[in-house]
Amino acid sequence: MLAARPYRDRFRRALGVGRGQRLVLLNSTWSPRSLLGDGNGEEAGGGDDALPALLPRLASELPADEYRVAAVLHPNIWHGHGPGQIRAWLDRARRAGLALIDPLEDWRQALLAADVVIGDHGSVTYYAAALGTPVLLGAAPLDSLDPDAPIADFIRTAPGLDARAPLRGQVNALIESHIPQPGPMRFTSSVPGEAAVRLRRAFYGLMAAPEPPGPALLLPLPLPDPEPALRTAPLYVLTRVLAGPQVVVTRYADPAREPAGAGDAHLAVHEDTRDPGQLGLADVVFRNGAPDDPRFGPPGRWAAEVLDRHPHCALAAYVTGPSSCVVRTRDGALLRLTAGAEADADPAVYASAVHAWLAAGRTLAALVEDGLTVRTGSTDHHVVVATEADGPTTGGTRQRPSPTPADRSTAHANGADTPRAGRRSPRTGS
Repeated sequence: MLAARPYRDRFRRALGVGRGQRLVLLNSTWSPRSLLGDGNGEEAGGGDDALPALLPRLASELPADEYRVAAVLHPNIWHGHGPGQIRAWLDRARRAGLALIDPLEDWRQALLAADVVIGDHGSVTYYAAALGTPVLLGAAPLDSLDPDAPIADFIRTAPGLDARAPLRGQVNALIESHIPQPGPMRFTSSVPGEAAVRLRRAFYGLMAAPEPPGPALLLPLPLPDPEPALRTAPLYVLTRVLAGPQVVVTRYADPAREPAGAGDAHLAVHEDTRDPGQLGLADVVFRNGAPDDPRFGPPGRWAAEVLDRHPHCALAAYVTGPSSCVVRTRDGALLRLTAGAEADADPAVYASAVHAWLAAGRTLAALVEDGLTVRTGSTDHHVVVATEADGPTTGGTRQRPSPTPADRSTAHANGADTPRAGRRSPRTGS
């Protein structure tokens, strides 16, 4: 891990962590008292199975475009419960964007990439502390540790997670105030960087065999397979439209309650959502796929079909790659959104920004002429907006006029969930 530190940014990109994002990594060891077991215990308000309850909270309380959430589970957890059971327990969090890290191949790369680790008394948590990464203890059973062991001293002094309090504030406060403890690094290795040389010498000495003459070399940590965040849970989207054109966007994946924050709200729903009823409430419907996937047809045709199928949807977006998407508005405009060289957000957030801009009564011409700046957290993403050549569409979607403000007010008064700017409860339509 120390040798691979220079490649931290590569590991982060492979795990789908963009500019300005923080990677929150959860780790559980194999024990009834681990984070996947009792958590903080009943006396601390944790209760059984803390991790399956904690992960959806992280996914829904942390803005989706400002944080990436991943989990490393001990191999014995996978073996003991089985992959199907693990994925069932963590299904809601996975639909909200959780990355499950391979516990044999990629856990070290994830540790190097992490901005904060929420863990327990397992060795992976201790390695995180040895690397100088901020650690919050979600489970800390001191009575199961040797009181003289180095990890016991770490467990006694490391900050603990308060499961009753909001999570975002705890994560941010820890990162911003963190001062690495010297103990974990000192007790992990008294000679960091020399392990390969010293261990090889010791092994060959134990075998009473001559040590090879060449240098002792380490196998480099491989880059993990790309793991982009795919969110099929409904996204609650808060937007603020500024001059520029600029739109500030904050998205929350399947929040348990309406998040606080200034701005207008809308609902963005992936076409593969587990709850099809959410599609009838969505202002933006999107999906991911190759632009030449014959199952969906050209992106423009797919978007027209979506708007015909969901009459209260204002905009359909087909994400064609990591930096682009094709969108169709309710009045038939077909646009290609392409991120600039430094932009690396989920293209679906650009589609939500376009919806917010148009719903606020701003012109499409301004977007085409000047492009669009989308702000997520403190990071700006410049997006080029271009009109797209259109092909045959279905069902007359392009001819359907956009609802006027009066139409929207009347429809809402009659109970319809017509897309509109400023809706405050997109999950319920109220």
